[in-house]
Amino acid sequence: MNDFDDPTATAHEAAGELRRRLGIDGIDVGLVLGSGWATAAEGLGEPIAECPLAELPGFSAPVVAGHGGQARAVRTPAGRIALILTGRTHFYEGRGVAPVVHGVRTVAAAGATRLVLTNGCGGLNPAWTPGTPVLISDHINLTAVSPLRGATFVDLTDAYSHALRTLARGVDPGLDEGVYVQFPGPHYETPAEVRMARTIGGDLVGMSTALETIAAREAGLEVLGISLVTNAAAGLAGEPLSHAEVVAAGQAAVGRLRTLLAGLLEVL
Repeated sequence: MNDFDDPTATAHEAAGELRRRLGIDGIDVGLVLGSGWATAAEGLGEPIAECPLAELPGFSAPVVAGHGGQARAVRTPAGRIALILTGRTHFYEGRGVAPVVHGVRTVAAAGATRLVLTNGCGGLNPAWTPGTPVLISDHINLTAVSPLRGATFVDLTDAYSHALRTLARGVDPGLDEGVYVQFPGPHYETPAEVRMARTIGGDLVGMSTALETIAAREAGLEVLGISLVTNAAAGLAGEPLSHAEVVAAGQAAVGRLRTLLAGLLEVL
């Protein structure tokens, strides 16, 4: 039987193994660290335990450089338990949509009520130079798929919590916000596709997060999304795009990202 014939059961199985491996009763908040963010995970909270994601039911080792591939439990300054996932499965890996959102569903099954989703992305606003974190206010899903099955109707009016964005700006008042557009990837967008994204209301373009947010809202999680602008989107800077610049932007911005994540763990 496929692990994801019953994705809810697989998530609960993974959550049970996670609690056992990490020696915790449950978690309060989850963080998924995307491209460029993994180096900012060091020193967040009081370490409890960690294990490789690939050793948990339904998970696979990350295939993208810049993803650490660990499930790490820490105790926050407020005494809550946070689970940090330094890696994710992307839709373009061809495994289907259920593995893409498995981490989110596992976080919910383990007891979390809040989720922080991060990513590295292309920016459409020239004021957002590489290394700029931007809050996600909404998204446009251009993957043509959904993680939901059957007649499952989920309200996405407030997909990215206004209250959590307010908390984030309390930590870093300089945070701007914008609309994230998820393309299927793995190729980068063409300049024409970037112009289309801007025309339909997009400010950020990438290959993750939107599908995870849909699953998170179905599971009842309150979502905070944060994009790290790693490059100007195709056609805006006049230079070729590469994943190396994504990783480099994260390394250059690690101080601000770590301060932001540490501050969020104090208030979430």
